[in-house]
Amino acid sequence: MHVTVRPRLTLVLSLLLAGAAPSLRAQGSAAPASATSIYTCIDEQGRRITADRPIASCTAKEQRVLNKDGSLRAIYPPVLTVDERAAKEAQERKQAEARAAHNDAVRRDRNLLARYPTEAPHQKAREAALDTVRAAMKTTERRLEELQAERKPLAAETEFYAGKALPGKLRAQLDANDAAAGAQREAAVYQQAELERVNRLYDVELARLKALWAGAAPGSLGPLVSQGQITPVAAGASNLKPSAQR
Repeated sequence: MHVTVRPRLTLVLSLLLAGAAPSLRAQGSAAPASATSIYTCIDEQGRRITADRPIASCTAKEQRVLNKDGSLRAIYPPVLTVDERAAKEAQERKQAEARAAHNDAVRRDRNLLARYPTEAPHQKAREAALDTVRAAMKTTERRLEELQAERKPLAAETEFYAGKALPGKLRAQLDANDAAAGAQREAAVYQQAELERVNRLYDVELARLKALWAGAAPGSLGPLVSQGQITPVAAGASNLKPSAQR
């Protein structure tokens, strides 16, 4: 009885060990990655240091990672100080802003070309913007004429009070007329400034369009002058907003 069991047990163990042998050999042959990598750098004294792992004394230096045959696997840049990292981030922000400005200029130039393929539609847009200002100027002129007409009888009435104090009602009417006329004259100044601003804006745009029509690449002319850079003289002029029609 015992004689028959032992051969069977021995056979089972032999089969199990035979099946496990390939996996054990595979595990034994797999070396860690660091064992096949060589780290090298030049330290502060100009000496070359080599190790099988990242070199702590070279964190501020560039470290090269080589394969076992000496070929380059990777490059580890130096660890930046706080100031160096801040300077690098500032430089990256500046570059990103420059790229964004260029992309914005390209987009604006393409929009300009799509909106104004020739000078005729651009001139039409200019006239439409100027017409808004001109209409406001005419309204102001008419209102000034009305106020002047309203003042004539009031001024004539003051002649009856030569050397005397004017009645309160008459004085209030004169003051109100003066205030209204002053406001209209101020509006006329603002409107004239707005007329000039709109023309300057379209002049700048037309100069850019002429360069684009001549073959300049969109975005190659620098950032487009924004409306905010050609500002009206005062807030009253900005209320007209002729460029908003564009």
